[in-house]
Amino acid sequence: MSQKPITEGKKVRVEAMFNDIAPKYDFLNHFLSMGIDIQWRKKVKKLIAQLQPKSILDVATGTADLAIELSKLNPEKIIGVDIASNMLDIGKKKVKTKKLDNVIELQLGDSENLAFEDNSFDAVTVAFGVRNFENLQKGLSEMNRVLKPGGITAILEFSKPKTFPFKQVYNFYFSYILPGFGKLVSKSKEAYTYLPESVSSFPEDVAFIKELKNAGFIDISQKRLTMGIATLYKACKK
Repeated sequence: MSQKPITEGKKVRVEAMFNDIAPKYDFLNHFLSMGIDIQWRKKVKKLIAQLQPKSILDVATGTADLAIELSKLNPEKIIGVDIASNMLDIGKKKVKTKKLDNVIELQLGDSENLAFEDNSFDAVTVAFGVRNFENLQKGLSEMNRVLKPGGITAILEFSKPKTFPFKQVYNFYFSYILPGFGKLVSKSKEAYTYLPESVSSFPEDVAFIKELKNAGFIDISQKRLTMGIATLYKACKK
């Protein structure tokens, strides 16, 4: 049977998939990235630290790893939203264990229909979530809407290495080794096939910067990380 296209019922598919792999998600995330994802989140924290944000929205928060890292900036409030309730349940346990439940609040929510007033947050962040938006432009526009003027959006997303021979080695790992191991551990038939599939089809570099501009962001910049495995985008609101 052929793989269902990622554009067909994408939101429903993503919600079900992440609910399914939630118990193994953190382990696989750190193991398959060899812990590099932890350093990438620190770079998001450093990027928005200049703002000294009091209010932060973490979109597609998952199990709250980024929200927990951002709590080190001592904001008054961090709200994390995600469509996968099982991911949030794990995140809530982590937040409570770390005694951060007075700072971090996790909510079930849709990135394309954020339940917040205009100009609500000093900073908006997303780590490895924008490529899962069913309607990318709508999700980015919602992030811009709830961001305060002068605020920063930081988006961390997988990208495709371009330099030989790392590009070829990474593509083999990402397309064959990672999906096989991910499936073995998570027991999910499609989650770790979806990962390279979604990264491959996601607009990056100039194409994604254009999407950010169309959503109303200004002063957009990007920095490729770890030889291009991931990219950190910064965008501001006028």
